[in-house]
Amino acid sequence: MSFVNYKKKLKASSFIILAIFIAAAAFSSCTVTEIPNPPVAKIEAKVDTSFGDIRTDNYFWLRQRGDSVVIAYLEEENAYTKAMMKHTESMQEDLYEELLGRIKETDEEVPVKEGDYFYYSRTEEGQQYKIYCRKKGSLEAREEILLNVNKIAEGHEYCAVGVYKISPSHQLLAYSIDTSGSETYDLYVKDLSTGKLYDDVIPNTSWTAAWGNDNQNIFYTTDDAARRPYKLFRHRLGDSVENDLLVYTETDEKFFLYITKTKSKKYLLQYSESITTSEIHFLDADNPAGDFKIIHPRQQDMEYDVAHHGSDFYVTTNENAKNFKLMKTSVRSPGKSNWREVIAHRKAVKIENVEVFENHLVIYERENGLENIRILNLQTGDDHYIEFPEAVYGLRTQSNPEFESDQLRFMYYSMVTPKTIYDYNMNTKDRQLKKEYEVIGYDKSLYETKRIFAEAEDGTKIPISIVYRKDFRQDGTRPLYLYGYGSYGASMEPSFSSNRISYLDRGFAYAIAHIRGGSEMGRYWYDQGKLLNKKNSFTDFIACAEYLIKENYTISSKLVIRGGSAGGLLMGAVLNMRPDLFEVAVADVPFVDVINTMLDASIPLTVTEYEEWGNPNDSVFYTYMKSYSPYDNVGAKVYPHLLITAGLNDPRVQYWEPAKWTAKLRANNLGDNWLLLKTNMGAGHGGASGRYDYLKDVAFRMAFIFDRLEIN
Repeated sequence: MSFVNYKKKLKASSFIILAIFIAAAAFSSCTVTEIPNPPVAKIEAKVDTSFGDIRTDNYFWLRQRGDSVVIAYLEEENAYTKAMMKHTESMQEDLYEELLGRIKETDEEVPVKEGDYFYYSRTEEGQQYKIYCRKKGSLEAREEILLNVNKIAEGHEYCAVGVYKISPSHQLLAYSIDTSGSETYDLYVKDLSTGKLYDDVIPNTSWTAAWGNDNQNIFYTTDDAARRPYKLFRHRLGDSVENDLLVYTETDEKFFLYITKTKSKKYLLQYSESITTSEIHFLDADNPAGDFKIIHPRQQDMEYDVAHHGSDFYVTTNENAKNFKLMKTSVRSPGKSNWREVIAHRKAVKIENVEVFENHLVIYERENGLENIRILNLQTGDDHYIEFPEAVYGLRTQSNPEFESDQLRFMYYSMVTPKTIYDYNMNTKDRQLKKEYEVIGYDKSLYETKRIFAEAEDGTKIPISIVYRKDFRQDGTRPLYLYGYGSYGASMEPSFSSNRISYLDRGFAYAIAHIRGGSEMGRYWYDQGKLLNKKNSFTDFIACAEYLIKENYTISSKLVIRGGSAGGLLMGAVLNMRPDLFEVAVADVPFVDVINTMLDASIPLTVTEYEEWGNPNDSVFYTYMKSYSPYDNVGAKVYPHLLITAGLNDPRVQYWEPAKWTAKLRANNLGDNWLLLKTNMGAGHGGASGRYDYLKDVAFRMAFIFDRLEIN
């Protein structure tokens, strides 16, 4: 389960291929000499009689996080997985070196100009984490290291940066650190002129913060017991943290609270957002001790977002506009009754985001499953679209902090094109290549990508993005890796991954199923894959798999599927529905215990997600959710080879969901295919935080797949 409705965030590895005969030698030696007995989870039945429906949960005891018996069981599962994969250890090492060989280990991001400084991050060979830096005046100036995460991470198994905010004066840095994977951060303030930290460390903060323009006041959010950001505080440097002013408390459990700042640097914006509804307050950043004012009170099922320009706010909203429209209103009178239409709603085009510059509006749109960038000149009223060279591609906005600039920075990529950074002059339409990320040993000309369409049960055409080597034989004998997600309206872009080359060069095709529940084809695509339409996501994925087999891209005995978090729900559901269709499945931190989780409001994110899955306290939703919940629908079947991962500190999908699911699958599986659970005992939802540790996890997953398919 994962709340990904953070529009500005929206819950990520690119890395010389070794000669294939080396890999073949590794695979040829992969024989299991002794099969250990799998762990057997004890049965302690808990009976639930919701709506008169008797449900027995034999593994409810695994929820006792601190219990030594639970920890011992998870460690036993890890030991079993290690034993089963022991014969692949040399393969894992070779694959790790192969993946690492594609990465430019010492590298630098494209610097971003803000004020008199150029800000960037870089990596060094052998170092797990980024180093954040800047130069003053020019790129030839002396480098100043602002934050070396490698030093902060010393002594910690996990380390992640949450907030990273430079003050308006460029003399202070507010940053936050999580060393457990729980997504709870300690917030620090660093004086960049002396390198010293302020004494006022703020514990247990969420992932947002914003500076007032006085360089003295900083706003931050904290979580409730269910890990929901719900309180906004204002801290004045030098004051006791205990005396911080509580600015706002979000009392509705469906809403998340966060703070940000407009590109113009003029206003602070306080957002309260559920999955379907928004409410925004604003405050003059020059007066951080003032009171926030509301733009429009929350209105159920109405979302809106704002961007500041001069005396106006631009407002993107879906009120009577499923794919969103763009409005404009005065800062003095921002209420909805004063909103004036700038871009009307279009049924075939979804407005995904609007970025405001002094002289231009940048509208990020989506049509026919592809993203577009539309530039509107605010001085002349003229508009144009940026052209892109490939038929299937993806885009991502980059940091554009300077409001007065006529340059737009964006990232372009496809399934064959590594991520590429451009600066685009919005007046002259000139495009400047700033960086194409190097993939060592990669030859783009050897690969081909395209988009094809499967037909769902109800006749809907489901897009599939697919990539393979040009010498791929579409003869029904080749392996194929199919990925899916399909929740929260999150669009799965046709992105590039250097890790994927290891599959393609061994004869795989790689495909992404753009199933309903995402927003690839517009907002209605999302609505048709949520709540009482959720099963469309599962049947769409099955239809994509069947189509790929029918068109001779692969065969069931060589079909690998993978999904994580809500994509793990997808994996669980389709494995219950059609276990015969797939040979290998990988479910990363899977949300599979739908009914039990959604009935427990104390679990992080549960209440916020009623608008995604439904509230099972309503018998209509309970019955529907129970009909597909992977954990509840495990049966006596022959399941494919299955690798399941979990994170002990995961706040989004509690570790016990994959653990319970594994136990129940093992008790019901009629076949002898492998069923492995791998729990990271020191991380959370995203797995390992260090880039080298992450690659080791990729190599492990890859070795599991290759071994089970007997790929040489």
